[in-house]
Amino acid sequence: MTGKTVRVGCHSGFWGDTETAAAQLVRHGDVDYLVSDYLAEVTMSIMAAQKLRNPQAGWATDFVSAVMGPLAREISDRKIKVVTNAGGVNPQACRDAVLKACEAAGVSLKVAVVLGDDLAPRVEEFRAADTREMDTGATLPARVVSMNAYLGGFPIARALAEGADVVITGRCVDSAVTLGALIHAFGWVPEDLDRLAAGTLCGHIIECGAQCNGGNFTDWHLVPDYDNMGFPVAEVSADGSFVLSKPDNTGGLISPATVAEQMLYEIGDPRAYIVPDVVCDFTAATYEQVGKDRVRVSGARGRPATDSYKVSTTFPDGFKFASIFMLGGRDAAAKGRHSAESIVKKARRLFAEKGLADFRDVSIEVIGAEATYGPHARAGNTREVVVKLAARHESKDALALLGREIAPMSTGGVVGMTGSFGAGRVSAQPVIRMFSCLVPKHQVPVTVDIDGRQIPMQEGARAGGFNPASLPVEAPPLAGGSGATTTVPLVALAYGRSGDKGDNANIGIFARKPEYQPILDAELTEQAVAAWFAHRIKGKVTRWRLPGIHGFNFLLREALGGGGMASIKADPLAKAFAQMLLDMPVRVPEALARELAAA
Repeated sequence: MTGKTVRVGCHSGFWGDTETAAAQLVRHGDVDYLVSDYLAEVTMSIMAAQKLRNPQAGWATDFVSAVMGPLAREISDRKIKVVTNAGGVNPQACRDAVLKACEAAGVSLKVAVVLGDDLAPRVEEFRAADTREMDTGATLPARVVSMNAYLGGFPIARALAEGADVVITGRCVDSAVTLGALIHAFGWVPEDLDRLAAGTLCGHIIECGAQCNGGNFTDWHLVPDYDNMGFPVAEVSADGSFVLSKPDNTGGLISPATVAEQMLYEIGDPRAYIVPDVVCDFTAATYEQVGKDRVRVSGARGRPATDSYKVSTTFPDGFKFASIFMLGGRDAAAKGRHSAESIVKKARRLFAEKGLADFRDVSIEVIGAEATYGPHARAGNTREVVVKLAARHESKDALALLGREIAPMSTGGVVGMTGSFGAGRVSAQPVIRMFSCLVPKHQVPVTVDIDGRQIPMQEGARAGGFNPASLPVEAPPLAGGSGATTTVPLVALAYGRSGDKGDNANIGIFARKPEYQPILDAELTEQAVAAWFAHRIKGKVTRWRLPGIHGFNFLLREALGGGGMASIKADPLAKAFAQMLLDMPVRVPEALARELAAA
């Protein structure tokens, strides 16, 4: 294995990513493996609903229309192996569509599917076993839309070992499409914990496509050619370390900061990032520039895997409605809020008259007046705003009534309303909520289906050995220094990236220079971050150190109004939370403030 490397390119970070990426990587990436991630919790519920209406639906159609259809011939000629979770809730139907696309292209590719993640047919079995939500302890909801275990990389590796050219899975952890390819390529075994953790870090960094190549980067102005964004190629060595790059003559930026930001994306406790195959410790991972748009990543460590799978269950929980309208002129923000409050007040009166219950939740956000910033808003007396009015209710009819009362406000309400956006009235949509639980691996039989054979996997039979008590104890924050200080915005000292974990927000922050880390340690305490986001969060804030990048990861619990499709907030996925935190004033020595101002 010494000296061997494999090249893995990721062309999709979500269902709906650009259709140009796969062709870019196939034709210009010189890749051995082409991987893609299409799934999120919300995506699974959408696919489950599609399959109920049409037994042949429930998978990511883009995978065939934008990848296998137009590129099957080139994939075959270049001997590229393809691994994807595009199977959603119907991997077999996805396989059949891929085989038809290959036939149409005049090529013959062996296609395997990984099965076993779909637990929805067994929901009553798990209900009888008193399966509980992993954070709240709640019982399984009465009605379930989807229930899927997050599978790992070893079934994918087995499919490739059996000669598969294309491997299609249902729900697996996002990084598993990459890890499975690496397990196969290097012959890793379950005891290779550090290698499995390194491969997981590789998969985690490239799973969101161009996001590690300068997409969503704090210093966005340094990133060239967003219109021709390069997608990631990881050149991986047998020990799991890798060099991240992109095809030549493409846009984007690959630097230690762009890659480290992506490492922080939605990881929770960086000492224990749990996937089915290993528990990863990313705290000592390092990022080294080794060439233009080339960064070497190493230092991940692994602990024994857990004995359970995380299972994502989605269930319906009433309806939600959201509409936006513009309002202009003097005092626009005040007029916009008053207009929305008047609409809600009238709707409540009509509900009472018709015997309807009150709203379950109402959200009024005046966009342009920095409503999401709460007490930190600095918009001043802006003269144009967009008002977002959203609500949740048990009844779709009640929300339809609310929707009908918005347009009349343009003539019978506060001056300056220009009308609502969109064609016609906005319809109420079902609320799909997430319920996460743990299921013992031995209760989840996993199989690989290839050439008409069902190959049982023994992954679930392996006993887990992870002990949370083995994790290192976090040290208390450092005390602030002495001497004269002044304040600067956090962005002067740090980079940041944020994302969601259900109803929780994840914010990663790391120093622009190692010497700034003690300032961040003293200023960005759990208490300080909780106070900054007090207008958004209901739960506690937890902080973990990442010494490898001189940074920290924060988890803000109950921060997103339910999260995902359940939320009626303007930022239900915490995409802008890091941007908000980077505007927080932090104390620095006066000499450093002068240095930063002169830079």
